Amino acid sequence: MANEKTAVSMDHVLAASRETEEEREARIRGLFSLFDSKNVGHIGSAQILSGLSSMRIPADYKFAKELLHVCDANQDDRVDYHEFRKYMDDKELELYTIFQAIDVEHNGCIVPEELWGALVKAGIELDDDELARFVEHVDEDNNGVITFKEWRDFLLLYPHEATIENIYHYWERVYLVDIGEHAVILEGISKHANATKYLIAGGVAGAASRTATAPLDLLKVIFQVQTKHVPISHAVQSIWKEGGLLGFFRGNGLNVIKVGPESAIKFYTYEMLKNVIGDSNGDTGILGRLTAGGLAGAVAQTSIYPMDLIKTRLQTYSSDRGSVPNIGKLARDILVQEGPRAFYKGLIPSLLGIVPYAGIDLAAYETLKDMSRKYILQDDGEPGILVQLGCGTISGALGATCVYPLQVVRTRMQAQRTQSSMSDVFKNTYRIEKLRGFYKGLLPNLLKVVPSAGITYLVYEAMKKSLHLD
Repeated sequence: MANEKTAVSMDHVLAASRETEEEREARIRGLFSLFDSKNVGHIGSAQILSGLSSMRIPADYKFAKELLHVCDANQDDRVDYHEFRKYMDDKELELYTIFQAIDVEHNGCIVPEELWGALVKAGIELDDDELARFVEHVDEDNNGVITFKEWRDFLLLYPHEATIENIYHYWERVYLVDIGEHAVILEGISKHANATKYLIAGGVAGAASRTATAPLDLLKVIFQVQTKHVPISHAVQSIWKEGGLLGFFRGNGLNVIKVGPESAIKFYTYEMLKNVIGDSNGDTGILGRLTAGGLAGAVAQTSIYPMDLIKTRLQTYSSDRGSVPNIGKLARDILVQEGPRAFYKGLIPSLLGIVPYAGIDLAAYETLKDMSRKYILQDDGEPGILVQLGCGTISGALGATCVYPLQVVRTRMQAQRTQSSMSDVFKNTYRIEKLRGFYKGLLPNLLKVVPSAGITYLVYEAMKKSLHLD
């Protein structure tokens, strides 16, 4: 391979691209001008991100920083044209070398069978549909083969070494589109080899964030079922007295266990609904995405709801000795004393809150992102990850606050041993506690939002790296 690299020259690249040196120079200058829209003579990560977005290449702030890093030869955090041109020369030579290695027939194009063979040698197995999607994504003129020009255009802005493994993961990255942190569903991902890995990454991230914020979740539930005013300090002392430090994590085991099945059910239900709701091109649009996500959430919530009810019972269980029954005994007692329907107490208000929450969250998130572009970034590129995380945190808190009364009613229905309808719980809560009763426990619930979002993101990114998804 080293000998091949030394033998490759820019003349080979020009011949394969079917362009003259002047045409190539004009193309590269045009691409640089696309990034340098203000014609200042240099570009930074914000300009790179904005340029990628205008080219409809899904990217993030980290990706733009990586591209800046490999182009920035003198490490001054900006790239002038000469540095950009040097990157282009090196990248096109590199891409030509691997193109030649895949094109075993040496006829100037890569056919699907050759691409499949190269991927298999690299330990990546694809089915026929996935291979066809890969070729289709790169094949600009849709003639069933990949020319060097198409290969070059697809990978020219990929900042890492162009190995076949990296190219495949890059294709996954630009092909799979994240639809939101709450659903943790990737567009088309269920058809890909790494679907299970993404689910594992999301599950571990969810489990970590739930464990870290378990004490706040316990306080929230305790306040939700209280009809009298109880100071937070008193509630904390009571939890400590009953169970010590571990008492603050009561019910967390179930909360963690249900992350996996809930995410998997939501994930695959969304994929099925997307195929039904989407048009002939598979595009669902924002409304379709919201509908599919809401219905998938409802199916997942219904499927794991008995576990949620048992968790609430564990968290609200009161005993003079401070002892808590095990999950099996508690489940048997509910079944024997209250019947199988008891496992679904509070399901209706829980389901009623899903779509409004998702709608408010999505609308607020997009509004905040637009505001950040206008007032923070001054229309200079896309928001970075910290800004996006801030927008997601605020929009999530706003959505949770708006549907919080339904959550209070659900928790009270779950905790009650007697059968009460949703309307009865609403009426009794308002009669005894007025409007304030519907927002009990809101403070610890909101306090969960920032650490939960931050921990989820950090752990998810760490898991993606460890599972080689990034």
